[in-house]
Amino acid sequence: MKPQIALLALVAVPAAALAAPDAELESTIAVIRSAVQPDEAMQYMRQVYATDRWFTFPKFQETAQYVKRTMEQIGLKNAQVVRPPADGVTQFGYWTMPLAWDAADARLELMGEGIPPEFRVLADYRKIPASLVMWSGPTPPGGITADLVELKSERAEDILKMDLKGKLVLTRQNPAGIKWALARAGALGAVNTSTENRALQDGHQWINSWGDNGWGFLKGNTPLVGFSISPRQAAFVRARLAASGAVKVKAIARTRYYPGTYDYATGVIPGAGSGEEVLTLGHTSEQGAQDNATGVAAMLEGMAALERLITAGKLPRPRRTIRLLAMGELYNSMHFLASDPARMRRTVAAMCLDTPAAPYEMAGTEYTFYLNPLVASSYVDAFVLRLAQDYFDTVQRPFHWKPYMTGTDTFLGEPMIGIPTVWPYAGSGIETHHNSEDTPNRVDARSLRDLSVVTAAFLYYLASAQRPQAVWLADVARQRGEEQIRIAAEPFLKRAAAARQPAELGRILQDAQEKIAFAVDRQSQAVRSVERLAPGVDVAEPLDRLRRAGEEQSQRIQAAANQRAAALGAPVPVRPAAAAPDARLAEAAKIVVQRKRIGSLPLDDLAPDQREGFPSGAWATNLQVALFWCDGHRNLAEVIRLTRLELGPSKFDWVGYFRFLRKHGYVDFQ
Repeated sequence: MKPQIALLALVAVPAAALAAPDAELESTIAVIRSAVQPDEAMQYMRQVYATDRWFTFPKFQETAQYVKRTMEQIGLKNAQVVRPPADGVTQFGYWTMPLAWDAADARLELMGEGIPPEFRVLADYRKIPASLVMWSGPTPPGGITADLVELKSERAEDILKMDLKGKLVLTRQNPAGIKWALARAGALGAVNTSTENRALQDGHQWINSWGDNGWGFLKGNTPLVGFSISPRQAAFVRARLAASGAVKVKAIARTRYYPGTYDYATGVIPGAGSGEEVLTLGHTSEQGAQDNATGVAAMLEGMAALERLITAGKLPRPRRTIRLLAMGELYNSMHFLASDPARMRRTVAAMCLDTPAAPYEMAGTEYTFYLNPLVASSYVDAFVLRLAQDYFDTVQRPFHWKPYMTGTDTFLGEPMIGIPTVWPYAGSGIETHHNSEDTPNRVDARSLRDLSVVTAAFLYYLASAQRPQAVWLADVARQRGEEQIRIAAEPFLKRAAAARQPAELGRILQDAQEKIAFAVDRQSQAVRSVERLAPGVDVAEPLDRLRRAGEEQSQRIQAAANQRAAALGAPVPVRPAAAAPDARLAEAAKIVVQRKRIGSLPLDDLAPDQREGFPSGAWATNLQVALFWCDGHRNLAEVIRLTRLELGPSKFDWVGYFRFLRKHGYVDFQ
């Protein structure tokens, strides 16, 4: 559902302080749209795709050099390629840099009689790069001939009991998650048949994770061979296995691991001298046109449009520097942040472009804006939705928003980093995520135009913002805040109306008061966050209005509870009633977690069977949110309470999880 954002209210704030920045935003969008060149953006996309589709580290280096040259050609300054180590050992945050990898050739062929020609070759890296697993190990020069067997169970504990020595295994799930178990069971490697979209019968799912303990391949990991075949091929192979009981394949993989570099590129439009920066970041080093050559192309085109406009005098130079960062996902953003903490502290906002530019009229391909975790509530969330409304209304295209979600470089808002970051994302229509079918012909130039305009307008407005804009942004955050407080109250009104026992009402009232207070607190932080743009700006009025909005919603729920109590013949007014004490929370109240490094905890230096049943924190939203609430002052009971208020009820063993993290040195307890 498209978010409904109220019109600006002019209460207690001078009209000029609101109208001027709003008109400025609209005019900025219009002038940027006139300068964006979709055909140029499409060419950037094709060039990035041309090298990244091979997903080897030498090709990543070519992409980084191309981005650097393009930044120089469009007039950006200080364009450079940064070369962090790809040695499988070095850590930034708790992310271990992967080992560099190259592939010259790879092929998987069915052996035997009576095989139709179209099914003889299952994988050919030179024709379909995604048919080879990234970080696949090499074979001997002449290749290997081996039995291909299908796993009867893909549970790690079952695999460890199997005799897979000298065999290739056919998997129904992404084999990356069980690769460590396959290695211990003696398998030569895996042939993936999983896909995110079985309708792409000839598409090969790209498997880009091949570490023993997580995503990247690290020093000392097992060099298993890996291939990925299409649904059509998988059906043929399974039918042959069912008919004969045995299938042999020949695999050749000319690949190598080596200590190298994981190159990325950055450049800037210099500001007029504030020393602060606004950032756009998006990852290279992916095999797809949509994911993520479009994101890189939109960043380049947005910056090119801004540079043209500034050079022509149609836009004044912004106060803050605008930086473009095109890098390998997470590994390189962690290096970028950790290598220059001072620059990190000077960066006031960011937009992450990990996103397709998909078919324009197809449902499900419109942009969704993922916002900051609530621990990092920011005016940036309300601003990007206001910007989206102002722009997408002009092209008559819907948009959506969703809460914080992991899955890309959106973690920058977390308190140890402090860069509020939003992420526009779209589906790709005929879903091609991480599939060989993610090709340039599926990119829609109009979507790429939209992404370029929104990115450039976001960057330029915040790079230029001063006190009048901060006043307006505070009020935009206040407007969204009031709506979020109302939304927080709605479920409790329904629960009160449906209560069957008087005892339920006290608990509902207690839960409602806690949730509304949480919403008021988080939305108040979003308003206060404008002070980063203009220290000392007066936000007393919008904060007071949020407080009053919370009181109003609390009164509504109290009235609803009283009404239902009267209908049930119970005394009124209803009093809040807390839940029974939780023994685990009593234990948690004695623990204060002290974080050691920025970012999430992928546990990639710890084998999966040493994790005591706890998951990696690389992609788990609940684990990241709880970690981000740990500030060295809140006790763990409060962290659990806040995490539940943000994400909902959970039976997860938080005390056990943080004790596990402390045991392995990831956090300390004060």
